[in-house]
Amino acid sequence: MALLAVLLASIVLAVGLGSVFIPPSEVLGALWRGLLSLGSGAELSGNDIIVWQIRLPRVVMGLIVGACLSVCGAAFQGVFRNPLADPYLLGVASGGALGATVGIVAGWPRSSIPLSALAFALAAVGTTLALSREGRRFPPTRLILAGVVVGSVLSAFTTFLILRGEDRARQVLAYTLGDLGFSGWRDVVTVLPYAVIGCGVLMALARALDTLQLGDLTARSLGVPVERLRLLVVLAASAATAAAVAYVGIIGFVGLVVPHLVRLVWGAGHRVLLPVSAVAGAALLVLADLLSRTTILSQVGVVTTLLGGPFFLWLLARGRSD
Repeated sequence: MALLAVLLASIVLAVGLGSVFIPPSEVLGALWRGLLSLGSGAELSGNDIIVWQIRLPRVVMGLIVGACLSVCGAAFQGVFRNPLADPYLLGVASGGALGATVGIVAGWPRSSIPLSALAFALAAVGTTLALSREGRRFPPTRLILAGVVVGSVLSAFTTFLILRGEDRARQVLAYTLGDLGFSGWRDVVTVLPYAVIGCGVLMALARALDTLQLGDLTARSLGVPVERLRLLVVLAASAATAAAVAYVGIIGFVGLVVPHLVRLVWGAGHRVLLPVSAVAGAALLVLADLLSRTTILSQVGVVTTLLGGPFFLWLLARGRSD
């Protein structure tokens, strides 16, 4: 309940703060009037337009992406039994970056760039799965190594395209650092199904993920189809992450740090870890985006890295001292 209260407070703050300050009471009023107008067809005016057409889509996108990255990061750490796993492990980020770079350098319309990024991100995951397959199995070590190789190759192509299109390098750099600034309701509606289905599948597999922590042999003896579970988790998490990356860029450390933080407070059981990570990740990204647009940091990915990097180093130091 405390975490939900933090989430609601972060939403009100993010909607109210900016070049035009809107008090919390007026934010709540604008949200209520906007909901009433959906049914009545009445037109909004004044601060209600700022809330519903400019700030709220950005905040909602931050909620979706933060929850996605956190849930997918927790699921990857569970399925690979590796605390360093994150949602970008299998090349999703590199594929999305390459797809966006292709669109930006080629001068495509902005509306087509997320679609290109999504297609390349999904193709990167497909390539990783094809390279790591061993019969009907997908060994974790082969998956991780294939993801690293695919990501490195795609990053090299991205760098090549940036050097060829230097005049658009700033746009590509902004994408690779993450940006929620261009998010509209159409983008939110496009990303939402990927997020709901992907995260829903992962939460439905929470009990199986708990069993998998005992080791593959023990999980199989308890009736868990380990290979099918691993493939399903990879596909669900990769689809949700690919959609998030396609529309807001690469936002680092959220999917890595938030699950660790949640484990410290609420424990490692996935039936609690996954939903709590969703709430914590959503609140974190909304607040990080608020900092990015009200300070000189400008890109939300810069904020999450500056916050997440030192925190993760503290976790490492804490583990060593223990």
